[in-house]
Amino acid sequence: MERNKSNSPHYVWGEVCSGWHLVKNTDLSVIQEIMPPKSSEILHHHHRTQQFFYILDGVATFHLNEEIVKVGKGSGIYIEPGNPHRIENKQRSSNLEFLVISQPLVGNDRINV
Repeated sequence: MERNKSNSPHYVWGEVCSGWHLVKNTDLSVIQEIMPPKSSEILHHHHRTQQFFYILDGVATFHLNEEIVKVGKGSGIYIEPGNPHRIENKQRSSNLEFLVISQPLVGNDRINV
């Protein structure tokens, strides 16, 4: 089945950010997310889950292992299990849109720092 934002389950996180579960099972999660300008996630890590963030539009600022990494449209970043990280949209007027691919499903594997 073709999957996109219009036919996938939607949720809100961080009060202003949106996500759509394009794929969600115990082994794999693919989510398309939108972060408005000046929004961010809190620092966290995962014991088992590895993640790949692919930027569809905008520039993401990642806080990863006490480093700051900027990732732009058409590029991605791999986050290994155990690495503290968070994503931020520092842009003043543009949404940040990206895919986050997680394996296995995050579930109860997220630990806020």
